[in-house]
Amino acid sequence: MVDKPTSRWDIFCRVIDNHGDLGVCWRLACDLAARGRKVRLWVDDASALAWMAPAGALGVSVLPWPEAGPCDEPFEVVVEAFGCELPVAVVARMAQMEHTEHTPVWINLEYLSAEAFVERCHGLPSPQAGGLRKWFYYPGFTPGTGGLIRESDLLRRQQSFDANAWLRAQGVVPRDSEHIVSLFCYEQPALPALLEQLSKRPTLLLATAGHAARQVESLLGPSLRRGTLRAHLLPALPQTGYDHLLWSSDLNFVRGEDSFVRAQWAGKPFVWQIYPQADGADALKLQAFLDQFLALADAPLASRIRATWSAWNTGAAAWPTEPEDAAWQRHCSNWRDTLARQSDLASQLIGFAAQTR
Repeated sequence: MVDKPTSRWDIFCRVIDNHGDLGVCWRLACDLAARGRKVRLWVDDASALAWMAPAGALGVSVLPWPEAGPCDEPFEVVVEAFGCELPVAVVARMAQMEHTEHTPVWINLEYLSAEAFVERCHGLPSPQAGGLRKWFYYPGFTPGTGGLIRESDLLRRQQSFDANAWLRAQGVVPRDSEHIVSLFCYEQPALPALLEQLSKRPTLLLATAGHAARQVESLLGPSLRRGTLRAHLLPALPQTGYDHLLWSSDLNFVRGEDSFVRAQWAGKPFVWQIYPQADGADALKLQAFLDQFLALADAPLASRIRATWSAWNTGAAAWPTEPEDAAWQRHCSNWRDTLARQSDLASQLIGFAAQTR
């Protein structure tokens, strides 16, 4: 069966913490809908969408997680996000549709990683009970993976974006020669060292609502000043607004998965705080990305970027010498251009679903 422009996609998402899973799923749902698909997003806690996507999106329906009871919904393409485990009733309904002309495609969308196993496992089937097959699908940074979420008009919108106008609309007026830095982070023991470093040059720090704003206010006090550093606490931004923040800044501190990807599309220098894991898997994941990201960087630049990222992720008490601004900017722009030459996640998913069916 050929995947039709009006085909239905069902994305299942459970919110673990920090709403990062929901952020990725919402972006994917919107991108699929913009390409003519009808999308239902099933989520156990949709409360964050009130600020993340207050206007909703045409073609996307948000539904509560089906906890119990029989399911008689028709399914065509089912995306199980990040191993969230589909409700039993949904799997049973899919099994009923197996071996019919409406056999659904079941895709397990995995977390983003640059580790070597991603290319080996991407697109592999996993036999399930009742004759079903689940397909492992890995986003990634190389042509051998599922790619990254990139709306078809993203780079065009970025080129026509007016950063000064957007900042003024947020009540932010940068001063001449100020270095603009955005901050989105988890609890961050290295923040005192960063603030001390930023205070040595004219800097405007834009702290996002939540962990970042609370920590900045606690460390800088009511004045939100230190040396030549001044901070501005932002309200909760919708996803489009957060993209605009990244495009308006000279340096972006990001966390998790969604902001990490959007910082790369911004083409600006960025520092990633990876989600910490008790088993230390985060350190391996961080190094795997840096190995890809810095493969073509000259040795001095690569060394300084590694040192900066290490300080941010290990809670260093002293801040290292950062990369030179222009070299860092050129490298990030070149990296974005490399990624843009690869097929995006939604396009690849649509093609994969059509081929699998």
